[in-house]
Amino acid sequence: MQLRYKILYLFIAAGSLIPVAAQQEYTLLECIETALENNRDIKQQELNNQQRMVAYSQARADLLPAVNASAGQNFVFGRSIGLDNTYQNTNSSQSNFSIGADITLFDGLRMKHNIDARKADMMVSEANLERIQDEIIMSVSTAFLQALLNRELLLISENQMETTRANLKRNTELVKSGKMAKGELYEIEAQIAKEELNRVQAESNYKLALLDLAQIMELENFNDFDIISPPAEELIDETPLLSSQMVYESALVNRPEIRSVQYQLESSMKEKLMAKSQYYPTLSFGANMGTGYYNMNGRVNDPFATQLKNNISNSLGFSLRIPIFNRFQVKNNVQNAEIAIANTRLEMDKTKLELRKRIEQAFYNAVGAESRWQAAQKSVTASNEAYRFAEEKHESGRANSYELFLAKNNQTQALGEEVQAKYEYAFRLKILELLKD
Repeated sequence: MQLRYKILYLFIAAGSLIPVAAQQEYTLLECIETALENNRDIKQQELNNQQRMVAYSQARADLLPAVNASAGQNFVFGRSIGLDNTYQNTNSSQSNFSIGADITLFDGLRMKHNIDARKADMMVSEANLERIQDEIIMSVSTAFLQALLNRELLLISENQMETTRANLKRNTELVKSGKMAKGELYEIEAQIAKEELNRVQAESNYKLALLDLAQIMELENFNDFDIISPPAEELIDETPLLSSQMVYESALVNRPEIRSVQYQLESSMKEKLMAKSQYYPTLSFGANMGTGYYNMNGRVNDPFATQLKNNISNSLGFSLRIPIFNRFQVKNNVQNAEIAIANTRLEMDKTKLELRKRIEQAFYNAVGAESRWQAAQKSVTASNEAYRFAEEKHESGRANSYELFLAKNNQTQALGEEVQAKYEYAFRLKILELLKD
């Protein structure tokens, strides 16, 4: 089974951002493999694949001759026909044994078209399996990205709280030395309480994101579960921003939903040829060998083995069936097949249109995410400088704690927005890569 793992290398393990003892850590590759292994939709589609393979195998086996053996035992009471082909007033019993074979020599190429149709059905099923796998990959990757984002936000909240705690410690020394009013400490403590609340909320969001990812993976145990990944900058550097036209042209060749509808069209066309083949005569050949044992009451009968040997008969024959009038059944079957072909063509156009729409949306989402990330980087630079300036003013007594905390909150918000934009851009690039292949 060929898996399309272009997006699997999104966030492959390079190191943990938050090492957690006694927890099993998953890379994205491991998350996707686990989800593909556990997903019930995939298992059902694999069973459907097996059914299509059996149907294809049977279509090929229909070319072989059919061989059958038969045996019969009859009891006749009253008048019985004897070996001399005359009736006698006596009871009798007859044992018959035969073996025969028949093969279709010509059927308007119906069996050949059936083989081609069942092979196309098998390819449709395999393409559908790849499509389901792609959907699982997308779901896992989205949940994995959200977990990474929430973890980054948790790290930001923890770092900001540590910075505020360091300010509290430094200002406490200033208060002791008489260089700062004690009231300043209360404002810092209030800020720490607020940041602790933000940290708790960020931690809760991160755990919920991990839970959502574990549920998509269909893990039995959601405890002791964590993820690892390299920085998002590495993902952005290794993935170019592809044009929508380039992605679309490649997708028309490689995407499973396109191949699925193409194979479905091929199957429908073969079904039409199968329907038209019923206009042609059918020629078959058969061979048969039989023997029997007769037991007539009131007369001497040859032994069983002797009769089986003497009564052997062989036959060969051809059978030709010529269709003349079949209540327009063949004509209607051909019309239904043509309707199915027309419907499949419309489905193909619809699938291509939907794919083009998805690619265009993904491309402009990636372009927009890149712009937001660039703007967010500038915002972070400006907020860092603003916080540094506010901190210098606060230490020199030219700014109060409120102004310092306002600058710090703006810095925290800018850092969060930059992280969100960065991971969104990395993910949008990988979406385009997946849609291409």
